[in-house]
Amino acid sequence: MAGYRAEDDYDYLYKVVLIGDSGVGKSNLLSRFTKNEFNLESKSTIGVEFATRTLNVDGKVIKAQIWDTAGQERYRAITSAYYRGAVGALLVYDVTRHATFENVDRWLKELRNHTDPSIVVMLVGNKSDLRHLIAVTTEDGKSYAERESLYFMETSALEATNVENAFAEVLTQIYRTTSKKTVEGDDGSGAAFPSEGEKINIKDDVSALKKVGCCSA
Repeated sequence: MAGYRAEDDYDYLYKVVLIGDSGVGKSNLLSRFTKNEFNLESKSTIGVEFATRTLNVDGKVIKAQIWDTAGQERYRAITSAYYRGAVGALLVYDVTRHATFENVDRWLKELRNHTDPSIVVMLVGNKSDLRHLIAVTTEDGKSYAERESLYFMETSALEATNVENAFAEVLTQIYRTTSKKTVEGDDGSGAAFPSEGEKINIKDDVSALKKVGCCSA
């Protein structure tokens, strides 16, 4: 029998992906949530990056394994390995760059093509601290989210505004969705959701992502 390790002491493990254009602040959202850090000199992520954090939701210990797109979004080389097993997503745009909001459509289509229909998606308008440079209004973000049945929040990784709330809301909704499926005895359709104590094997997915490389067409 394996020895007890505190880091394995959780009820559920959920994989959540961060998607959106390069430079919208995905890596800083991840580091703010998992390490409470912000790096002004943040470079584009190279390689496969993910981090974990544990939260309490409705009395259960939820471990979030959050994946960052690792700079591959600029090469449009994100593969099915990145999305595999994901039960939640934060779709991020930069409120100061309208083009990143226009591209949300493409990201959402790609996400829906690779994941279970019941995936929980939060639309995130990041960099809300740059109020004088706003190019996408809160109303625009809200109305898009409503149209596509997404959750919505504006965040600032720099000021730590709503970062905790955005991730916590996604994890709470994932937990409630999985609980509902369990209660209803849903046959098969909830298969994408990890059950209690289930491990997500990331080794193969990480290997597949590394093979993609930065120069894939």
